[in-house]
Amino acid sequence: MSQASPAHTPMMAQYLNIKREHPEVLLFYRMGDFYELFFDDAKRAAALLDITLTQRGQSGGKPIPMAGVPYHSAEGYLARLVAGGESVAICEQIGDPATSKGPVERQVVRIVTPGTLHDEALLDARRDNVLVAVAPGKAGWGLAWLELSSGRFNVLEVESEAEMLAELTRLSPAELLVPESLTLPDAWSQKRSLRRQGEWLFDLESATRSLCDQFEVSDLRGFGCAHLSTALIAAGVLIDYARDTQRSRLPHVTAISVENRDDAVVIDAASRRNLEIDINLGGTDDNTLASVLDTCTTAMGSRLLKRWLNRPLRQREIVEGRQAGVALLSIDANYMSLRDTLSDVGDVERILARVALYSARPRDLARLRDALATLPTLEALLTDIDSGSALDSLKPHIRPYPELADTLARALVDNPPVVIRDGGVIADGFDAELDEHRGMAENAGDYLVQLELRERERTGLANLKVGYNRVHGYFIELPRAQAQHAPADYIRRQTLKNAERFIIPELKEFEDKALSAKSRALTREKWLYDQLLAELNAQLHELQNTSRALAELDVLCAFAERAGALNWVRPQLVEATGITITAGRHPVVEQVSDKPFVPNDVLLTPQQHMLIITGPNMGGKSTYMRQTALIALLAHSGSFVPADAAEIGPVDRIFTRIGSSDDLAGGRSTFMVEMT
Repeated sequence: MSQASPAHTPMMAQYLNIKREHPEVLLFYRMGDFYELFFDDAKRAAALLDITLTQRGQSGGKPIPMAGVPYHSAEGYLARLVAGGESVAICEQIGDPATSKGPVERQVVRIVTPGTLHDEALLDARRDNVLVAVAPGKAGWGLAWLELSSGRFNVLEVESEAEMLAELTRLSPAELLVPESLTLPDAWSQKRSLRRQGEWLFDLESATRSLCDQFEVSDLRGFGCAHLSTALIAAGVLIDYARDTQRSRLPHVTAISVENRDDAVVIDAASRRNLEIDINLGGTDDNTLASVLDTCTTAMGSRLLKRWLNRPLRQREIVEGRQAGVALLSIDANYMSLRDTLSDVGDVERILARVALYSARPRDLARLRDALATLPTLEALLTDIDSGSALDSLKPHIRPYPELADTLARALVDNPPVVIRDGGVIADGFDAELDEHRGMAENAGDYLVQLELRERERTGLANLKVGYNRVHGYFIELPRAQAQHAPADYIRRQTLKNAERFIIPELKEFEDKALSAKSRALTREKWLYDQLLAELNAQLHELQNTSRALAELDVLCAFAERAGALNWVRPQLVEATGITITAGRHPVVEQVSDKPFVPNDVLLTPQQHMLIITGPNMGGKSTYMRQTALIALLAHSGSFVPADAAEIGPVDRIFTRIGSSDDLAGGRSTFMVEMT
């Protein structure tokens, strides 16, 4: 690319200076109603998006390649670019064209990357979008991950590369940050979303400083992670990257949580793939364990359910608390009325992230208004359910916010437009000043008719007219013959061949207000909208706790619904080593097969700690093995299980294999697939 020089126009020189700061990403450069791309960016975007590549002016004597996308439909193009692993810097006009001398001032307001998405249109509503950083250390590996669209931030340390890769498989990062020199297996090193960072960034001192700055603390001891130096290095790299791309302090990221690998049932990468927990062997979510269980009424519930299934717990108290909650929700189908109400909640978790980043749109706030309106009903329904389960920890957070709910209900129109830019978001009657500006803009015609009638009556001049033109503004017009009878407060504005035009103080005052009324109304409405965001941000932490409680309630209700609909039972977690399952069924195969599923028993004890299963091809050996693994996984996730009865002893790891071409859901073994 040519460097900025006197040969460039001022606008192109500005573009090149901004592009020089972001050489590795595509630059969407705002020009009026379009985002334009130039030079190699234009060629790349034209090929990726199948848009027209044109030319604009010259640089160094050669035409400048150019491509562009409309501002109002940019999200669709961004989604396609990000899905392909690209990152895009969004450069907006921040200056006023009317007052700018030379090019309008522009700056990059954020960088859209695969792992830092928060726009609704760019995200899969029912799947986490995770940014992960990995740091190698002397005694192991540190991992940190952030779900920017919810604010969840976690760290973990593991001892071996195999454990690190297993965690990456579990997290399925949308974008991965690693040191430049780190060698990864091809499956990871060839991903387009891999971002290699400078080695100097992986420094404990700078990482700790960045994290303390983010959380506004003097040290990290309160988060229980001060001793995890390698994980903190990864976390520091990650938070710096996220803050740089968003050009924001990320106010919704308020804490960092430590995961302990010993708290969960370990599942290696191969076993996780073979179990088809939420992704099948073909790379889709059809015929997976999650597809059977996910009847959540909210998207945030669906995402939490997948996290629970992918990280079954060994913490018996937590697991049994979930199971007790499912049991209570199953009594008299308590879950049904809760699910009916939860269906009106929406994706509060991600809406709050956009509120914190001041990128929430009017319809986000309308959904939040509707969600807040459900809280009194949910609180009342939960009050009627007995204590003694995971529901107890949710009840304090599922509570009304009467003042916020009232403010949003009064402030927003029933069905607001997509964006605040053109107004029409704030309801009439909410703000007197806005109502005055709107009234002035919308009722100018009525006012002029009334003024004309009053002035005719006051002056006795029947041919008096009130009018407007773009050059002279508002005026009172009198025929030349009557002009000499104009009152003393009539100030001559324009002389015509057959008429005189005047202005009076009242009309001048109206003119000043009317000509700027629409602009003032839009400015006032935008200010009021920002005030709503600020009011929500003042209670952001409490609202985030409520959203997490709502998501957990949604998952427990889904577990209860599935237990009733599929005839699943509550498993017993016992201290004794072993697994006893009576009439167990494969949770997925049973649902997708068109043939009756034949239940199977499992009995593993200290005396009989191994089963060797033999039988013919297509006899169900693989199904039996994975059925047992999935029942153990479900039991440790807090769900009921597909069996007549189940006792599960301590489980610390799950291993399972699969034939290279097995199609369990379709009822075909590797042998059958290869023979047909």
